[in-house]
Amino acid sequence: MRRALLSVGLLAASVALISAQAQTPPPARPPAQTPPAATQTFRAETRLVVHNVVVKDKDGNPVEGLTKDDFVVTENGVKQEIAFVEFQRITEVPEVQREPQAPIAIAPPLSAAERTEAARITVPGPTDTRFQDKRLLAMYFDMSGMGQADQLRAFDASMKYVRTQMGEADLMAIMAMQNGVVRIRQDFTADRPRLLEVLTTMMYNDDLDQDGIPDLDVFSSDFGQNGGEFNLFNTNRRLSALQTAIGYLRSITQQKALIYFGSGLSAGGADNAAQYTATINAALKANVAVSAIDTRGLVAFSPSGDASRASPGGMSMFNGQAAQNTMNGFLASQDTLYSLAKDTGGKALLDYNDLGVGIANAAKTIISYYMVAYYSTNTATDGKFRKVGTTLASAKGYEVSARPGYYADKTWANFSSSDRDRQLEEAFMLENPLTDMTIVMELNVFKLNSAEYYIPVAVKIPGSELVLARRRNVPRTEMDFMSEIKDCNRITYANMRDRLGFNLSEDVAGQLASRPIQYQTGFTLLPGCYVIKLLARDTVTGRIGTFSQKFNIPNLDKEKTALPISTVVLSSQRVPMGAELFAIKNDQAKKAELVDPLIFDGQRLIPSVTRVFSKSRDFFLYLQAYEPGETTMRPLTTFVSFYRGAERVFETPPMLINSGMDARSKAIPMRLTAPLATLMPGDYECQVTVLDPATQKAAFWRAPIRIVE
Repeated sequence: MRRALLSVGLLAASVALISAQAQTPPPARPPAQTPPAATQTFRAETRLVVHNVVVKDKDGNPVEGLTKDDFVVTENGVKQEIAFVEFQRITEVPEVQREPQAPIAIAPPLSAAERTEAARITVPGPTDTRFQDKRLLAMYFDMSGMGQADQLRAFDASMKYVRTQMGEADLMAIMAMQNGVVRIRQDFTADRPRLLEVLTTMMYNDDLDQDGIPDLDVFSSDFGQNGGEFNLFNTNRRLSALQTAIGYLRSITQQKALIYFGSGLSAGGADNAAQYTATINAALKANVAVSAIDTRGLVAFSPSGDASRASPGGMSMFNGQAAQNTMNGFLASQDTLYSLAKDTGGKALLDYNDLGVGIANAAKTIISYYMVAYYSTNTATDGKFRKVGTTLASAKGYEVSARPGYYADKTWANFSSSDRDRQLEEAFMLENPLTDMTIVMELNVFKLNSAEYYIPVAVKIPGSELVLARRRNVPRTEMDFMSEIKDCNRITYANMRDRLGFNLSEDVAGQLASRPIQYQTGFTLLPGCYVIKLLARDTVTGRIGTFSQKFNIPNLDKEKTALPISTVVLSSQRVPMGAELFAIKNDQAKKAELVDPLIFDGQRLIPSVTRVFSKSRDFFLYLQAYEPGETTMRPLTTFVSFYRGAERVFETPPMLINSGMDARSKAIPMRLTAPLATLMPGDYECQVTVLDPATQKAAFWRAPIRIVE
């Protein structure tokens, strides 16, 4: 069956705290041995690839003494000429912690100049052997996701490891993500007193200079998203920060272990799957194994909740559903930690109170290995995956293990009118997603008839992205959008391409500095499992962002237990049709307006993708309830509740809906408004309840929101 394609785009304003995404500077190339003069020109046009290979005998012990003649390396089936092979002899991690003969004193604080020097990852030169035969461990603290008790547990375990178990071969670096910034706190060092000083400073938050001003290292990097509305209810910013930290380590050719301390990492329905893929690919390319440690340790749950909050009440408290929901949420927060470790070759420590075991396990992932370097014969910078095979020239019964391959770099030419479309398609087809531009997206599901569903797609991008183009003194820029929907069997069902032009006048640029770009499109689909991928590109700066998300369209006609409803759209903005700052005007847009349920009475409801709302503006909700098979409408009742924890802080009066059913889809539209002026700023759970008194059926929908001044 051929699927219809409907699309419409617009630009809208909303309340936000937005910053431009800072692009991580590309790390320096690994130093290569100077080739002979006769081959110097040839090798300047090739790329040195360093491949870390572990060779074990039948007893599991590392094999030493191999040379480049013993290895055979292929890339996409093509044999490669090996430039050099270097053995890294790593001593084993002690199984039992040892107490030092004398206590290790904490080093005195560094001066401002010394601290600035320590707050960078130093890349060794060609003659620098500081990393030879060393185990490189980078402790990374995700402070945004840890409570105070979890932070103390993480710092205490780290300090204990430094005091009692850090080996002679260990070099340790310290990084942290705090207040939306990735900060390097200490370069790789074996200086235990210095490491203890840094950890103690972080533990007690004693991060002030002598003048009492918080010390922000000049080499810190904003990874592109701050604490504003683009980072509230998804893990994208934390994965993006982790990718930035991995990027700092890429220029060091030796194997690295990054020890991630965090209190879970939940991947919800609004998260960008492309960001997770980009983070994993960055780790594989940088020879970094991520070992994730859940700083919450072993957690026990009370079926009715602990003493910090009121009991939830209702039947779920007695039939086990409340306890099951709590456990499911906790396990979901550990799934991404486990996946990070598994996909990068690290170890995950979950449900264990001795966090030091996780550090030791991470250290054990680095054993003696060979650095096998070759100049790739494939010089194309196409961003494609290169499959690398590593074997021994003669069968010796040894076990050889190495990464399966890497993603090549991608170089983009200047965006000219002749090749712009081709370059956009190449970016869309890349297996390694590009995440230079911050993108958040929301999909909703509304029933059109007994078979088809309309899927409005709302995309939000910080307006500061176009401000970057304005800084290049161009009078006009364009933003390209490309999206594709496939089912779970990878069959393409729909695709779309749009181009939005902007005249960057002073007035428009001033608005974009504080307002996001909101683009909307839509698709008509059948019930099923789908994956949507969307790419946006600024044609002036060349910055590209990718968003990918899996979603399901249920067959609401088969819902027999609960009252079937659509998804719920939350908004603080209704824009009169034709009053958009920018809009795409074409035949597809006009067709979309005929079926788009978010258009009513000459106005368009703008979904709040990031779910941040101001107290000074109205709060709109829109949803549809369905009564399949009915010829006359049954009256329904609906209301909205706001919760903080288990406490219900506000609820609207019940609204009776007794008219408006669509004869074709059996949809009953519900438009609700809730005042926010009486609520304190903060995080809430918004719950929509729909009741059918005639059939005693009900439907509930809940989502987190944030209210600001």
